Amino acid sequence: MRQKKGKKLIAVILTYLVLVCFSFPFIWMLTASFKTQAQIMSTDNFFIFKPTFNNYTSVFQEYDFLRFVINSFIVAVGSTLLSLLLGLPAAYAIARYHLQKLGMVILIARIIPGITFLIPWFILFSKINLVDTYAALILAHMLVGLPFIVWIMISFFEALPKEIEESGLIDGCSNHQVFMRIILPISGPGVITASLLSFIFSWNNFMFSIILAGDKTKTLPIAVFNFMSYSEINWGALMAAACIITLPVLIISLLAQRYVVSGLASGAVKG
Repeated sequence: MRQKKGKKLIAVILTYLVLVCFSFPFIWMLTASFKTQAQIMSTDNFFIFKPTFNNYTSVFQEYDFLRFVINSFIVAVGSTLLSLLLGLPAAYAIARYHLQKLGMVILIARIIPGITFLIPWFILFSKINLVDTYAALILAHMLVGLPFIVWIMISFFEALPKEIEESGLIDGCSNHQVFMRIILPISGPGVITASLLSFIFSWNNFMFSIILAGDKTKTLPIAVFNFMSYSEINWGALMAAACIITLPVLIISLLAQRYVVSGLASGAVKG
């Protein structure tokens, strides 16, 4: 009995140690966003300081950060919705009709580094005048988001009993109606999981935006460069911007946590 309690205590201590290690960068970022430049550079009184909101004020007033937030939101939501529109039927078809070759092509597109497509994308969008537009960024982000959604949902659809679809067909539904009225409603956790992960990727994407975005469509990761210069880095404003970037994803993740866990668990087991 004592051995079990001792092992449990050790496991709890190790868990908290790991949690502290992984949480420390976020804690430092959050506290630094309320400090002055001098307080950030000082090693004294890490937690004891007089907080200031000047960093957040300068982020929105001097750097027009709200426009970057709107740009990131439009691109992330647009790429996620279009990826769901194309990815869910594709994943269902691959799962139910065993289209392994199509699934392999989509997997290869996911495995290939995104930077491989960057120059062809830029040349193509330059020819059709789509550089510095939301359409270019949304299509570029779908290059990773779409395969991601497809491969998450393939395993989820394969785990659903075929008897559910057969009962719908017997009741007079078409294949399209079975998919829309039966399969999708019971696939909520998987869809939420795939949507959330695709949204997070798009929200945090830096590589595509640095080439395809311009002054009108600059997203949050690119806007962070505004706080860096050759002479110095405005750490307070930079940390405030990082908190602003992290906050929406953190809130969405906390609200959808139970759906994400059940979605990943359901897609992990066939039968």
